[in-house]
Amino acid sequence: MREHTPSEAVPANLREIAATGAAGILWRLREEGRQLDANLVRLAAGERIDQHAEPDLDVLLVVVSGAGTLTTGDGAVSLTPGALAWLAHGQARAVEAGPEGLSYLTVHRRRPGLRIGFRS
Repeated sequence: MREHTPSEAVPANLREIAATGAAGILWRLREEGRQLDANLVRLAAGERIDQHAEPDLDVLLVVVSGAGTLTTGDGAVSLTPGALAWLAHGQARAVEAGPEGLSYLTVHRRRPGLRIGFRS
């Protein structure tokens, strides 16, 4: 997936940002001291994110625009604007955009930053 220089403004109109037509990560939450991470992802028509699992974090996926398919171990579900999916940590999933593309917001607990330290 390509990453463009994403917008980080808050509040943000995600539908307007998604309507730019660019693909990749278009917006991300970067507020200092936040407890959540959030990203607006846009897949071009037919583009897909292959099956993968997030081992540590539950993820909420909210469709902003377009349409597509979410496939998990429970089967495939259609994604349309306003659809919400909860993806439990460890759950395998794949996402595929439909003919008009797909824009969706992911939200999950923020990962702690890496720290450099000495080993005992």
